[in-house]
Amino acid sequence: MFNRYCVGCHSETARAGGVSLQNAFSSTVSERAVRQLSHRHMPPVGLPRPDEASYKLVVKELTATLDAEAALRPQAGRPGTFRRLNRLEYHNAIRDLLAVDYNVTTLLPTDETSHGFDNIAVENLSPILIERYLSAAQKISRLALGSPVRKPSSELILIPPDLTQEEHVPGLPQGTRGGAISTYNFPVSAQYEIQVRLSRDRDERVEGLDVPHQVELTLDGKRLGLFTVTPTPRGQDHQNVDKHLMAKLVVSAGPHQLGVSFPRKTAALLETGRQPYQAHFNMDRHPRVQPALYSITVIGPFDAVGPGDSPSRRRIFVCGEQTDACATQILATLLRRAYRRPIRPDDLTAPLDFYRKAKAEGGFDNGIEMALRALLVNPQFLFRIEKDPAKSNQVPYQLSGPELASRLAFFLWSTIPDDTLLDLAERDKLKDPAVIEQQVRRMLADPRSESLVTNFASQWLYLRNLATITPDPRLFPDFDENLRQSMQRETEMFFSSVLREDLPAPSLLKAPYTFLNERLARHYGIPHIYGSRFRRVDLSGQPSRGGLLSHASILTVTSYATRTSPVIRGKWILANILGTPPSAPPPAVPELKEAVRTPGAKALSMRERVAEHRKNPACAGCHNLMDPIGFAFENYDAVGRWRSTEGGAPIDASGVLPDGTKFQNATELKQALLLQPELFVSAVTEKLLIYALGRGLERYDAPAIRKIVHDAEKNEYRLSSLLLGIATSTPFTMRQSQ
Repeated sequence: MFNRYCVGCHSETARAGGVSLQNAFSSTVSERAVRQLSHRHMPPVGLPRPDEASYKLVVKELTATLDAEAALRPQAGRPGTFRRLNRLEYHNAIRDLLAVDYNVTTLLPTDETSHGFDNIAVENLSPILIERYLSAAQKISRLALGSPVRKPSSELILIPPDLTQEEHVPGLPQGTRGGAISTYNFPVSAQYEIQVRLSRDRDERVEGLDVPHQVELTLDGKRLGLFTVTPTPRGQDHQNVDKHLMAKLVVSAGPHQLGVSFPRKTAALLETGRQPYQAHFNMDRHPRVQPALYSITVIGPFDAVGPGDSPSRRRIFVCGEQTDACATQILATLLRRAYRRPIRPDDLTAPLDFYRKAKAEGGFDNGIEMALRALLVNPQFLFRIEKDPAKSNQVPYQLSGPELASRLAFFLWSTIPDDTLLDLAERDKLKDPAVIEQQVRRMLADPRSESLVTNFASQWLYLRNLATITPDPRLFPDFDENLRQSMQRETEMFFSSVLREDLPAPSLLKAPYTFLNERLARHYGIPHIYGSRFRRVDLSGQPSRGGLLSHASILTVTSYATRTSPVIRGKWILANILGTPPSAPPPAVPELKEAVRTPGAKALSMRERVAEHRKNPACAGCHNLMDPIGFAFENYDAVGRWRSTEGGAPIDASGVLPDGTKFQNATELKQALLLQPELFVSAVTEKLLIYALGRGLERYDAPAIRKIVHDAEKNEYRLSSLLLGIATSTPFTMRQSQ
């Protein structure tokens, strides 16, 4: 078969793609061949091809040979010996170590991504980053202990500027609209001042304030004050119209829910012909029709009465005596959790030195705070460290119990292991696959596994990119922060439901339901959904809206600000859904021609413009794979709304897959992709394994992936089966020595 169909392009002379098949196959070349043949990408469309039985036979023979070789000479790969906690892991570790949920985004820089995830390129520790960690350790340790504050300070909570505040905000009292709710960690029990500022236009007038409105301020759901703001006559001072929106009160140390909202008026404001939109967030194109919240400022503390009984102090002070013995017990408990391993006597030497010196200067709490500050900048906390054993060779070695406990915790929870995992690790129980399975199921049932949604899925599906997406307001005037948040929430809740209900992984592409609130339902044109609450909605009568690929979040992040992009959408599906990313484009590739807007001239459709672009021979190879898939989604505009025409002409969403399967639209494309569900499941497994290992995949990881997928097939490819397979796989439980 190779001589007949492949050697013409992959000879020693031609070497298409840098590959020759005339000499003996290497494992690397064989794995590439398996991938290309499994997806029917080779031979290229238009050239003679083998029949389906020949494809399957050759793939079966190649994988059998490769898997047998891997069984004889297993390789586990080698993540970095020192891998720094990324920003999210650091935040979660602080939360679970100290019961302090502190927003570290203001303290630490954004992490770089590699292979699609931000937990890979985190091996460096620059001098600037060291300074950031020192500053973070000081702030977090003082907050955790409730240390006395030298002087009051202020902290500003800003509301997104393009947030429309005409509807109810989840978490705020029923019968209100707009505003915001925010968790604020009060450092000590003391008096604080809460100030509220309303959104203004460029003339510093409160937007939408045409008649008197009420503003409600709450703490933990209890009303602190109900204020009235009234418009000022023109010519009079309007700077102080919201100056009285403030409250002074005594608050106990720890996290509290601050809320600001506007009691809803009894009669709904009708839309006008001038602005028949749902978006109301600025004075220019989307004027606000009612006042909106701009910021909340917390000032204090004043007249502090002490650190209080905060959750962090309860977590830290595991004993009640202010003695050196108690300090040793406190620090030993913290160090074991922070370092994620059993504590040796020498581990306590430096922290106890810091404790004694600081205690002599400022008392017991001051000593614990200084020791905690030293702990938070210790490499044993900041880095995940996997050391080679004293005697090892290139044969993979089994990870130690604490190392495996850390891998499990950061994989499933994006945080440090809990005491249950550490206890099992210290008793060397995690080498038992049955124990690992038990722990994986326990961890998936824990709320911390939500990180698989907000961290893994958010990066895999590009949901994080939504925050930076701003569609052209002239073409998409209804897009605002509310819609952006609703798009992301839909996809997160959908992925979470598949995970929590332990559904088969292909359900991500075909499940006939989603989660909607009124705003997103109206965006989709789905009737009878009211209110801000998200609820599960049956889509059995909406075939164009089933599964991830029709979510507005994904359709928006794979578009430009002014138009759709079949190329980006096709590339996204190849890379993230099928696991066959196209090659990088060659240099100096011309840009796609924009639609002609000359009066009287016929504008080229998107299909015509891409066809013109594909005439470039340097572009055709990849575009022949990407474009047909991308065109299937042309019925969805750049923000995911359904459309039937483009520029007045009917949209042609038809195409053909490399294996010859034809489709007429996105629904038929999804059905075609699911004819071979193992291809999608393999792609999901690859993404999960990259995320779990914190490194890119190599050709020797392919047999492990095939085994995980094969074993999961017995359980209908349920997500739990994939996660269990990864947690017990050779790449995850073992490591290659240097």
